[in-house]
Amino acid sequence: MKSADRVLEQIDAWRWRIPKRGAMRVDGLVYADASMIRDIQRDQSLQQVINVACLPGICRASMAMPDIHSGYGFPIGGVAAFNREEGIVSPGGVGYDIN
Repeated sequence: MKSADRVLEQIDAWRWRIPKRGAMRVDGLVYADASMIRDIQRDQSLQQVINVACLPGICRASMAMPDIHSGYGFPIGGVAAFNREEGIVSPGGVGYDIN
């Protein structure tokens, strides 16, 4: 699979799409300006947006807010909704370090 940063498509000044491909069930959608995207590309967070887009029951898009950074499989600053009947519950979406 190609690196996520090589397939980013700029939608407008604040949104970037990772088009659905391979095992992805939905597109990835990143909210950030061009300077933020350069910083975001330094870790694995865009690949994690792709990984979330592959999860069962995901709805509409695997999204990332401007503060995105690499997490435990699910990016920190990532957002996803899952179908109640076919989807999953992902503790990685809220973090494992909450006491």
